Amino acid sequence: MLNEHKLRREIVGEMHLRRWPPITPPMTVVQILRLVPAGTTIDGLPSFRMGDAPFSAAGQRHMDGTLGDGVTFTWERHSEATTLTVFAQPNAPLLAEARAWAESAPGEVLRATLIDIEADAAVAARRMAAFEVDPAELVCCDFGGGARLLSDFRIKDEGYGRLVVAAGTLGPVDLARAVQSLQELGNYRNMALLGLPTARQCWGQLEAAEEALRDFGRRLDSEEASDNELLDALCAMSLELGTIASATRYRLSATAAYARLVEERLATLAPVALPGFASLADFTQRRFYPAIRTCETVVRRQQEIAERSAQLTSLLRTRIETRIENQNGQLLKSLEKATVTQLRLQHLVEGLSTVAITYYAVSLLAYLGGGLAFLGLHVEHDLVAALLIVPVFIGLYIYLRRARHRLVGE
Repeated sequence: MLNEHKLRREIVGEMHLRRWPPITPPMTVVQILRLVPAGTTIDGLPSFRMGDAPFSAAGQRHMDGTLGDGVTFTWERHSEATTLTVFAQPNAPLLAEARAWAESAPGEVLRATLIDIEADAAVAARRMAAFEVDPAELVCCDFGGGARLLSDFRIKDEGYGRLVVAAGTLGPVDLARAVQSLQELGNYRNMALLGLPTARQCWGQLEAAEEALRDFGRRLDSEEASDNELLDALCAMSLELGTIASATRYRLSATAAYARLVEERLATLAPVALPGFASLADFTQRRFYPAIRTCETVVRRQQEIAERSAQLTSLLRTRIETRIENQNGQLLKSLEKATVTQLRLQHLVEGLSTVAITYYAVSLLAYLGGGLAFLGLHVEHDLVAALLIVPVFIGLYIYLRRARHRLVGE
């Protein structure tokens, strides 16, 4: 027995998901794309007919099955949406019931499509003529290496977009692959465009943030506000920018990811324009890419405003640090001045103390000279004092100076 990795079969199975069954024209395909709110768990699809148990979808990402009488379906779960697709012959008795069943599934509908698949282009053109389509808005092109698409990509009265596809030279498997890619292109396009309203709403907020930063720059340069006031204002602006980024980051990031998928599907389909009609590439480039550029511009603008806010923060921090350094320098100067004054006072005190010590020392020596009279030596008291003052003063001054040098390590 092989010692398999626990994710091996899940990984291999991922490569085989999202495959449509072969399509043999004529056929009707009903597909509904729904958004699933965050945290919502799809426990099952509704029962198809009275008495049938619901299709259990708990923990699954892909389901397929038969609803009866040649009507089949596939169900897929994506990161934030689900797609339910029904395949049936145009005259299948259960088609209307299957369509109503698909419409009753949970979730908000973001895209609903009815696709009529015919064998050749002439039949497809007659089928398309039955719908109310403005010829100026008709998209008609070849795609997928042999199929032909006709549609105006507008929502009709019943809430569905109508597409007509001519199989042309494609076989059932290749046709299914091409139509599936065509639908994925449309689904990813709608998912990507969810970011456009968010970008438009965010644009006004970014305008206000830029004006606030310009005003802050003027206040920073004019010295009309204190550092504390500027710091409080900058913190408030940074919090506002962070709130805007947090509210839009997921949606705009998802828009960028879906836009890349749209480009990949468009490259896979390789639409070929027909004279007198817009192609699928023309339709996509005309409005989709400008919308994506708007979203990209909002993301870049957010980054630029955040960088400018960081620069202003750095300038304010430098200004505060410079002022603190200047204050420290002034404090050191005042301390140095006080130290010099204290040293001068100390020198003055040392000089006065030398005089006082000299006075007491000379007095003591003079009294000692007076005591020599008991030994028969007569010494004049004032003369002794006069002779001793200068040498005693000099000796004490030298002694005290050396003592101070030893104490201070000079």
